[in-house]
Amino acid sequence: MEDTFEQLEPLLERLRIPSSGVQAASGVEERRFWPRGTTIAEVAAQAAAKALQASGLEASDIGCLISTSVCKDYIEPSMASLVHGRLGLPPKSLNFDIGNACLAFLNGMSVLADMIEQGRFKAALIVDAESARDVIEQTISRLLSTETSVDDFRDNFAALTLGSGAVAAVLTHASISKTGHRVTGHVALADTRHSDLCLGQPTEMIVHARPLMQAGVDLAKRTWTEAETEFGWRPDDIDLFVCHQVGKRHHEFLFESLGLDANRAYITYPFLGNVGPASVPLTLALALERGRLNSGNKVALMGIGSGLNCSMMEIMW
Repeated sequence: MEDTFEQLEPLLERLRIPSSGVQAASGVEERRFWPRGTTIAEVAAQAAAKALQASGLEASDIGCLISTSVCKDYIEPSMASLVHGRLGLPPKSLNFDIGNACLAFLNGMSVLADMIEQGRFKAALIVDAESARDVIEQTISRLLSTETSVDDFRDNFAALTLGSGAVAAVLTHASISKTGHRVTGHVALADTRHSDLCLGQPTEMIVHARPLMQAGVDLAKRTWTEAETEFGWRPDDIDLFVCHQVGKRHHEFLFESLGLDANRAYITYPFLGNVGPASVPLTLALALERGRLNSGNKVALMGIGSGLNCSMMEIMW
């Protein structure tokens, strides 16, 4: 993030905004960019191939591929079809995109789990890849205008915390599972009265941060109540919280408002930023890699996405 604030130094000096305070409030210290010229399909396919190899399954075993990427190389065809072709999946393997802002990966997991339980197929792939380079570079360019106001900076700031990443997962029927991990279920609530609080385009994201955070956490409280009913959730029963990572203020406010122990959450926003729908699965994968996730753990996957929507999913690891 230091590079970003160095580029914005003329603006921050004119507006008398201390860069150190703004950066500290976000909690985002680093983000990643793909090399210039990298396509979303390219890195999505790399992540999907890695997940498929780790699963021990063959491409011919995959009955469906879902892509949940917000970022896209084209309006059409679907990102799923591009990845499907790169992986050499069979013609009978369904492929389509699901879009729901930062919650699409959780939605995709839920859709695939239901289809597997219905007997449509026994194994499926879900993939997400995001790239923050264009939106950040375009946002910096616009903000450096001499006409930029404090309000403009505030409304555009969230775009500067976005990050890049790619992730994929293989879901299977219990009869062929080699891990024993289990998706227990998924609850979701919407409050679309607030659908205009976060509006994103390929080169711009305008966020009304304070009302968005308040409305999102209010929705999360109601969704947590649904999860208590559906799964019998109690704060002390959850071994690990894996949340959509927006930034420090959002994360702390969410856990304080729900009365949850923040020490049971694995944090990635300081070094990844907000990677959109890739955030939850990337955080889960890193928690496993770094020893925060163990066999038998009850895991709560949680996220609030523009729309507004809130999703919570239980996984027994």
